[in-house]
Amino acid sequence: MKPTLFLALACLGAAEYAADLGGPVPEIKVDSVPDFLKLPPDLHLGEASGVAVNSKKHVFVFNRGNSTGPAYGATAAQILEFDQNGKYVREIGHNLYAWSFAHTVRVDKDDNIWAVDKGSDMVIKFNPDGRVVMVFGRKKEASDEGGPWTRVNPPRPAVDGQFRQPTDVTWDPEGNIFISDGYINSRVAKYDKNGDWIKQWGGPVPEADRANPKPNQLNTPHSIAADAKGNIYVADRGNRRIQVFDHDGNFLKIITIDVPVPPDAHPWFGAQPTPQQAVAQSGAPWAICITPGPGTQYLYSSDAFPGRVYKLTLDGQVVGMLGKSGRQLKQFGWIHEIACPSENEIYTAEILNWRVQKLLLHPGK
Repeated sequence: MKPTLFLALACLGAAEYAADLGGPVPEIKVDSVPDFLKLPPDLHLGEASGVAVNSKKHVFVFNRGNSTGPAYGATAAQILEFDQNGKYVREIGHNLYAWSFAHTVRVDKDDNIWAVDKGSDMVIKFNPDGRVVMVFGRKKEASDEGGPWTRVNPPRPAVDGQFRQPTDVTWDPEGNIFISDGYINSRVAKYDKNGDWIKQWGGPVPEADRANPKPNQLNTPHSIAADAKGNIYVADRGNRRIQVFDHDGNFLKIITIDVPVPPDAHPWFGAQPTPQQAVAQSGAPWAICITPGPGTQYLYSSDAFPGRVYKLTLDGQVVGMLGKSGRQLKQFGWIHEIACPSENEIYTAEILNWRVQKLLLHPGK
């Protein structure tokens, strides 16, 4: 497609989108709290892949620090806890057997801490004291032939209770557990509150449907969240959409984020995307979170390019956005997880910038 034609179509699409919303998507004014996390002198964050906040407003950061050994096959997973003012409190799970390659961390309504480790294919539940109380999945034994799970075509059948590069976890109001699993199985696994397997749904997109994936087909379900009704939102990143299901896995709807890409947008690194590539990347959900009830809940989602955070209603309407790719405060380098303890206070864990930002939003300004 010629650039002039693409730009004309993009402008037309932007105009239609703005008309649907009653106007352009507003830019949300935001403050980033400088140097929020106070680390001890001898402790450093690696890639910050996860962030969560508990009822005391303590912040938990799952990062790819604590690295040992060579660049490949090393341990790169560490949970650090900070108080409400960002003061360092403790490390949780030091030298844990499940640690391999950090992915996400979540805190449930009872302040239990859940860690999802992509490298070991395990999900660990800690109680608020930091002790392991429940284990999901199993990593490969050291006596077996080493190496990560590989992708084959057609994919290997998924096995109940076994994960292949899981990504995230959430819960419904009844305490049922939902794990997005993940890079290879491309499914959602459901357990009851006692940790007993219930069912799975989803699965990889068949080759014949790649150009137009159907509902309930997933391509890298990278993040997962639940609303107050128990509906499950799955960040179907590879398909550039958020799929919504009820808590039994029945498909409800698809949400896409189609905000036009600014002409001056640039990636954190790599070649400048073509106009077609820019449209394909923008809005693809890397991380999602839902603000707690009661009251109106909002869905936040982030993409890697152009590096924005989007605020949506649960119906999927984009009501605001903020940020862009970059290294300064209020800019982002691959947001990998978002924590949103309230509508106007969110935390972003960034892979490329090795940091967590505490963001205070001012949507009325």
